[in-house]
Amino acid sequence: MSATMRVISQRRLGGPEVLEVVEAKRPEPRGGEVLVRVHAAGVNPVDLLARSGAAPIFGDPPFTLGWDVSGVVEEAGQDVDGFRPGDEVFAMIRGGGYAEYVLVRVEHLAPKPSTVDHVHAAAAPAAALTSWQALVDLGQVGPGRRVLVHAAAGGVGHIAVQIAKAEGAHVIGTARADHHDFLRGLGVDEPVDYTTTDFARTVRDVDVAFDLVGGDYGPRSLATLRPGGLLVSAILADLGVTPEEAETRGVRFAPVAVQPSGATLRKVASLMAAGRVRPHVAALLPMEEVGKAHEMAATHRTQGRIVLTVTDG
Repeated sequence: MSATMRVISQRRLGGPEVLEVVEAKRPEPRGGEVLVRVHAAGVNPVDLLARSGAAPIFGDPPFTLGWDVSGVVEEAGQDVDGFRPGDEVFAMIRGGGYAEYVLVRVEHLAPKPSTVDHVHAAAAPAAALTSWQALVDLGQVGPGRRVLVHAAAGGVGHIAVQIAKAEGAHVIGTARADHHDFLRGLGVDEPVDYTTTDFARTVRDVDVAFDLVGGDYGPRSLATLRPGGLLVSAILADLGVTPEEAETRGVRFAPVAVQPSGATLRKVASLMAAGRVRPHVAALLPMEEVGKAHEMAATHRTQGRIVLTVTDG
């Protein structure tokens, strides 16, 4: 095994052009860590925000982006139980995923479903964890509950829809009309074309609304909620709503900041293995074309996720 690896790094903040392939020292696992050889890495909206400096998550460059990885255990550190070299795994990490090797805390790691390839596994972690923590942990979504998912065809939204359906909910999803067949294939009960229909006037009696858009979507979504209903936002900034404002209207509001969790990913893996959650890959590009991947993600028009191939396997 080489002492070095290829990573995508950036020496300054800016557009996709700042991303470059460089050589770096391969990390070594310490206690409670697992070294994973990355086969595929997902591209997330937070990557674009961190790259440009709009969300200064990692401080000053240089740094390596990437929150979603799927690969194979190369080496386990001390005090690691349940994983050994050769195991296929996937995880959400906090940066560093655009690399041939990455260190993952053992509690953040989960076995990859054997029926799912690395590309589709890499499309799942952050989106699935965000959706689960918003809809199941906070929203307590279950049979008979009405759920409104905004940007339902997008990277997080299309997985949120499937998790809500797996929990037995009735799902309403906003998206352009040309995405509605895709939404119906995911199980959406009521697609809404936000370009022609004001969801704030037509959608009612919602138990949980999931805002993945921001701007005025949060405030407008309050009108769709039943008394006591919950608006959950995964937007990093410009939430547009406060818990106090929601309370004055007889509803609730909570932001969700996704947290890594191998335990939750195991639950998601079971749904993926059963075919109840199927991450859709809109585009697959080699690691060297990461700039193009970021340009595609910036359009906010892709169905599902964008994934980078890192190493063969």
